[in-house]
Amino acid sequence: MKIRRRHVEDIGFQIAPMIDITWILIIFFMVTTQLVEEDFDISVALPVASAAVVPKEMSGRVIVNLDAGGNYYLGNDRVDLTGLTEHLKRQMIEFPPLKVYLRADANTPAVKTKEFYRACAEAGAIEVVIGTFNEARQ
Repeated sequence: MKIRRRHVEDIGFQIAPMIDITWILIIFFMVTTQLVEEDFDISVALPVASAAVVPKEMSGRVIVNLDAGGNYYLGNDRVDLTGLTEHLKRQMIEFPPLKVYLRADANTPAVKTKEFYRACAEAGAIEVVIGTFNEARQ
């Protein structure tokens, strides 16, 4: 009885799917980088603090900009205190837990930062991070 050997094809390395995935990743990172940079478009002169440290986890935070005139911004959109509070409450419902990153100008009136903290407390924020510069790093 003759035993036939099966003809085994050598499976080669397919490069086309690798190229497709690479292009998808490049596009994904280009888009997400664009979105992250838009939250910092408002010109804010952050205060200097000697004990400033970068938090371990910055992702998933609502970024609020507060300029020297006391105006609140979500991304590039100016909002009033009521709009800010409603946005924070919506974020708490849709994406709990609510974590907020405040980029307040060094010359912002204290009344405005106090209003901001009340809005965060009303929305149920569990953590508020304040953006500052470390004087040693400037």
